[in-house]
Amino acid sequence: MAESVTNRHFPSQVVSDLEKMSFDYGLKVAKAIEREWFDKSHGAGNSRFHSGTSKFHKLRLYARGEQSIQKYKDELSINGDLSYLNLDWTPVPIIPKFVDIVVNGIAERLYDVKATSQDPFGVTRRTEYMQGIERDMRLKEFNDFCAEKFAIPVSENNYGEGDEHLPASPEELSLHMQISYKQAIELAEEQAIATLMQGNQYELTKKRFYYDLVTCGIGAVKTLFNTSEGVVIDYVDPANLVYSYSESPYFEDIYYVGEIKSIPINELIKQFPYLNEDDLEEIVKSSGGTFNNYHGSSSPDSDNNKVDILYFNYKTYMNEVFKVKETGTGAKKAIQKDDSFNPPKALQGDFEKISKSIECLYEGAYILGANKLVKWEQAKNMMRPKSDYTKVKMNYAIVAPRMYEGRIESLVGRIIGFADMIQITHLKIQQVLSRMTPDGIFLDVDGLAEVDLGNGTNYNPQEALNMFFQTGSIVGRSLTQEGDGNPGKVPIQEINNGAGASGKVQGLIGTYNYYLQMIRDATGLNEATDASTPDPKSLVGIQKMAAANSNTATRHILQSGMFLTQEVAEQLSLRISDIIEYSPTKNAFIESIGSHNVATLEEMANLHLYDFGIFLELEPDELEKEMLENNIQTALAQQSIELEDAIDLRMLKNVKLANQLLKIRRKKKGEADQEMQLQQTEAQGKAQAEASQAAAEAEINKNQAMLETQMKLESIKTDGKSQLLAQDASIKQALSQQEFQQEMQLKQMELGMRSQGEASKEDRKDQRTKMQATQQSELIDQRANQKPPKNFETAGDDTLGGFNLGAFGPK
Repeated sequence: MAESVTNRHFPSQVVSDLEKMSFDYGLKVAKAIEREWFDKSHGAGNSRFHSGTSKFHKLRLYARGEQSIQKYKDELSINGDLSYLNLDWTPVPIIPKFVDIVVNGIAERLYDVKATSQDPFGVTRRTEYMQGIERDMRLKEFNDFCAEKFAIPVSENNYGEGDEHLPASPEELSLHMQISYKQAIELAEEQAIATLMQGNQYELTKKRFYYDLVTCGIGAVKTLFNTSEGVVIDYVDPANLVYSYSESPYFEDIYYVGEIKSIPINELIKQFPYLNEDDLEEIVKSSGGTFNNYHGSSSPDSDNNKVDILYFNYKTYMNEVFKVKETGTGAKKAIQKDDSFNPPKALQGDFEKISKSIECLYEGAYILGANKLVKWEQAKNMMRPKSDYTKVKMNYAIVAPRMYEGRIESLVGRIIGFADMIQITHLKIQQVLSRMTPDGIFLDVDGLAEVDLGNGTNYNPQEALNMFFQTGSIVGRSLTQEGDGNPGKVPIQEINNGAGASGKVQGLIGTYNYYLQMIRDATGLNEATDASTPDPKSLVGIQKMAAANSNTATRHILQSGMFLTQEVAEQLSLRISDIIEYSPTKNAFIESIGSHNVATLEEMANLHLYDFGIFLELEPDELEKEMLENNIQTALAQQSIELEDAIDLRMLKNVKLANQLLKIRRKKKGEADQEMQLQQTEAQGKAQAEASQAAAEAEINKNQAMLETQMKLESIKTDGKSQLLAQDASIKQALSQQEFQQEMQLKQMELGMRSQGEASKEDRKDQRTKMQATQQSELIDQRANQKPPKNFETAGDDTLGGFNLGAFGPK
């Protein structure tokens, strides 16, 4: 049986599972939680819950710039009398600025949720893929030979044309597995988590718990699963949280956790429809006005139609018991039993008992003040990591980064004292300014009486003041009418009433700036990040270093928020298995996830069989981006990477992987450049050799062409001579034939003329005699005229273009 609840003691967990399931056990757990958090007899009349809510309320008021001004009035009043003070008591909103800077700066940091399959099947697929790449790396030359000679791809994986994506070293393979490799089931898991977060507007929830982390020092969020809404992500107000004592900032050792909610009666009936009218009447009578009792204030929001309900998770353990019986065939059969099963010793030979203890989660709902438990049951669809089935996750994820021995520290809590001093200084400045009087004028009337203007007019005080204010000049006498020294020779003098007050104001402004600097020192938010105007003389690098220091000072808040997001993602991963395996909306959910990816749609059906490791890949901050960009620009300037490599590097959110990729790309670029240079050298040598060979061949061709030309010329000459000789012979033959014919004709003519000549010889003898006489007389005349004899022979005229008539000379 369970132990009775005394004081704040919880019932014993060393009881049977059947007893733990009883409402009586759950009621004892709820009462123990109630006494631990709402018993006012411990803690100087304030309960633990009231102290916590009061503290968080105060911190939130300061974070909004709406803190109580009573302490400032007590500081400046005299015995509570404020009748002589006319001040503006509105708080100076110093803290809200710092809170907004931190929250907005952190909440805008982008991240990606990454899922890695950790189950044996996923690990085996990853290992086989990696081993296949290793084999391809070792057999790359053989694979290339087969692909080139036989057009047969023998690689185990498809790396693209030319195997340009095949890793060349173990470092490239490791980087490839981290950056490029992703199983389809992992992509499906990431898409499912992103869809659930987007559907639950997680970005808004994230901003709320980041505000709580900065203001209260603690943040919380929870996930639920029901068949109507599916997976639900809810924001949890830290002021309403109850949990077991823990010294861990991540609350992994708590065994119960819950929250207080004030809900109306109609909502109560909707959530617990089995409550009858008598139960509701009893609840309304006993729990009416519990808002004031448990929140410790007479809030205007108190309503008798609302009840305060404690929703809580209680972690214990349960026994899985099996009866192992041997059948008649010799096989063994396991039958599940409850933990009360205890076989008699005499029968242990036929069967035996096997048991294992695993963590178990119970969910309860307790109405505060009514002493009534309305829900107590084992949690449905408990979140159990498949890697360790004995463990169970609670629905709540809580983190308090600066917690020590249960005490929680926040960024706002550090600077409340300084903000109070700034407010008091601000009020003091108002007080000093209200008491300041304007500068006055001292007028010596006796000095004016001794002054004679010499124009008959009276130099009275009004005329003197008019002259002083209009011209700034003063008329006075150094001697009296009796000739003595005149003490009032300067009849008008200014009275500086604000000299002391001005010094006080400057001192208060210095005090104001001092406490403002103390806030910067306490939070780590310097002028580079707190929206103050930076010094125009400061260098850009110094400003960036200051901003980086501010980011370092608030990094624990960023890491805490990332822890909550990662916990939510892990819970969603386990909840997705519930949807796929149990929810009637399974098909609709799968289609919403994989509607744009058929492969993902096919993988989603078996998603519940996998176990995933969830981690967040945070986008680098400005300093990390700048360092990476400097490395990229240096590499581009040295031409050690290409522009495409720079684009790939900027796409990576992990700076460490980006730098590793940069080193590998630089190494590959250097090897490629060296190979290209070697190829260029070989190409130049080959080109030179080819040029020399071409020159030699050209010379040979030239000489051969010249020889052929000469041979052709000689042949032409020989042919020309032969043709000339043939033509000459032909011409000679024709001339001979013509000469023969002419001789024949001449002979015939000679014979004919002989016969005629003999006939006419006698007839012409007389004429010849006369002609001879005439010729002799003409010869005598010519000789008398001394003329030389005429030559009828031609010199060279018998050659007609290569046709020489000399060949026809007398033979």
